[in-house]
Amino acid sequence: MGITATIMNTATGQPIQKMSFGRMPKPWASFTLATGELVTAERIDVTPPAPGKFAATVQVWVKVKPRD
Repeated sequence: MGITATIMNTATGQPIQKMSFGRMPKPWASFTLATGELVTAERIDVTPPAPGKFAATVQVWVKVKPRD
């Protein structure tokens, strides 16, 4: 079973995209966004599931370089 995580921007606090991982990513993991930008995870937050739900919420926080 894979992990679906929300990729969050550390500068703005806004979600960037949803991404699936084969297993829980490590805080130093590097991956490519849909825009083609290579980013490194800075922080990973796992929120317990809501009552009656099965899946926990996973957020991977990354720093995105500003566009020129």
